[in-house]
Amino acid sequence: MIGSRDEQADCPLETECGVGAGLHPVDIVRAHARRHPLRHRLAIVAPNTVDAVQYAGGFIFDRMMGGWEVVAVLTEHDDVRPLEILGATVLDLTTAMASPVHDTWPESVLLAPDVFVSHEWVRKGALDCLDKGLAELSVWGDDLPDELARRVATAHHRLSTAAQAFKRCALAAAGIPERADEAVETFHSGEVLLADLRGRQALVRAV
Repeated sequence: MIGSRDEQADCPLETECGVGAGLHPVDIVRAHARRHPLRHRLAIVAPNTVDAVQYAGGFIFDRMMGGWEVVAVLTEHDDVRPLEILGATVLDLTTAMASPVHDTWPESVLLAPDVFVSHEWVRKGALDCLDKGLAELSVWGDDLPDELARRVATAHHRLSTAAQAFKRCALAAAGIPERADEAVETFHSGEVLLADLRGRQALVRAV
C-alpha cells in the first residue's frame, strides 16, 4: 500500500482527507505499512462489508489476533462498523488501486469472486499472485471463475472461540442472521497454505 503524505501521522477527521465516514486514507495506511515492513499483512478484496463479514469474518479476526494487519478493500462501504469490530482497516477499492505506485504488498490476499470478474485490474493482480507467487491467494464462494477454479483447492479455517464471538457481533451489526456453521469458514486456496505467526496453518486443505 502506498501514499504521498509519509510525514502525516494520522487523520483526525476522515472527511477532511476526502474519504467517507469509517474509511481510512489510503496514503496514511501505506505510510504506516512502510514504517513497519516486518508486519504480516492480509488484504480482503470484497464488494461490500456484508460479504466480507459473512464469508471471512472469523478468519479476519483470527489473523488480527495473530499479529497481522488486516485491510479490507471494498467497492461499496456504506457501513464499515462490522469490519471494525473484527479489527480490519477499511479502504475504498477504486482509491486504493488509483495510486500510481504500489510499493507495499500483502503476504496474503482473500478475494471475492465477483470482484475478480468485474474488475480487470483485480483479476490481473490475482492471477499474478498465482503465476508469480506475489502473495498467497484464496477465494471464497462456490461459483468460481474457470481461471481460478482449476488452480485452487478447497480449504477450511476453523474459527477460534473468540473469533466466533466477535463474528457474531459483526454479523449482528451488519444485520446478517447467524448461521449454524459459523465455527468453520470455507475458502479455495492457491498452492501455498496460509500460516499464522506461530507457523501453524490457518487454512487446512479439505480432504
